[in-house]
Amino acid sequence: MKPTDRGPKATPQRPSLAATQPRSEPLPESAPKPAREDPAAPDRVAAILASPSYRPADRDPEFLEWDAVRGIRLAIDYQKAELLLGRNRVEHTIVVFGSTRIREPAAAERYLRETEAAAAAAPNDADRARRVEVARRLLAKSHYYDVAREFGRLVGAAHAVPGSGRVVIMTGGGPGIMEAANRGAGDAGAASVGLNITLPHEQFPNPYVTPELCFSFHYFAIRKLHFLNRARALVAFPGGFGTLDEVFETLTLIQTRKMPAVPVVLVGRSYWERVFDVEYLVSEGAIEPEDCDLIGFAETAHDAWRMICHWHAAAGTRGFPSQAAGP
Repeated sequence: MKPTDRGPKATPQRPSLAATQPRSEPLPESAPKPAREDPAAPDRVAAILASPSYRPADRDPEFLEWDAVRGIRLAIDYQKAELLLGRNRVEHTIVVFGSTRIREPAAAERYLRETEAAAAAAPNDADRARRVEVARRLLAKSHYYDVAREFGRLVGAAHAVPGSGRVVIMTGGGPGIMEAANRGAGDAGAASVGLNITLPHEQFPNPYVTPELCFSFHYFAIRKLHFLNRARALVAFPGGFGTLDEVFETLTLIQTRKMPAVPVVLVGRSYWERVFDVEYLVSEGAIEPEDCDLIGFAETAHDAWRMICHWHAAAGTRGFPSQAAGP
């Protein structure tokens, strides 16, 4: 036999039937040490089983909250949503932000009546009078709820355009403008995504997010990553700190080329020009004139969606609708 010969190959043995059935004779470790051998043994075993160190790591919530395990928490916070978005073939998203306080017109009218009644009951209460003024302003902005809902419907209908890629509405999953966008996508029979965040106070997702695409994140940073990872546009309606946070972060990432350029559409020019004076920043030398081109303004859902589609047509984006759905 040559030195390299190892003889005939061994035939793989199939597992015996006994190996797949319960044992007739238990293994020694299947029962704790009996008290008849050591009276203290049962208490010792009980103490071991009750010790946090004995819990499997993936079933130990206290361990997972340790500062030293933050890296693992960050990883799974990212990975769960990433896997489920991929499994559901979410490739292109249009991210919509806006105030949680902008309600649909009927609800805004009801809120105004309630605040007016409360103010009438206490005519000298300055805070109640202030709330009435705020309620009137919110009612004046309630039409944006309808605009956001119509925008969601347009995006939701876009995946039905022949030859177009699947485009999905993605919001923060909360009420107000985000609810409207998710609701509009549902009106078109389309799925939509909601990225909620755990907060110290109890909160609920809006009821129009597709259940299997509604996520709850622990870390704002991971939530922000998912907002922009598949984003093909950001559409921002009038809003507060959260909306401004996302708008400015997106603009910064595009300006510094940390992410590919996408259209950023601000709905409601009169609101945004008071909140965000781009020309003033240019005049002060804080940004360059070319940075103004990162932003577009729209007033209607069709204008916003048409602007996004034209932007991607000019950019030659593959798998994106070539034209806006609807009239």
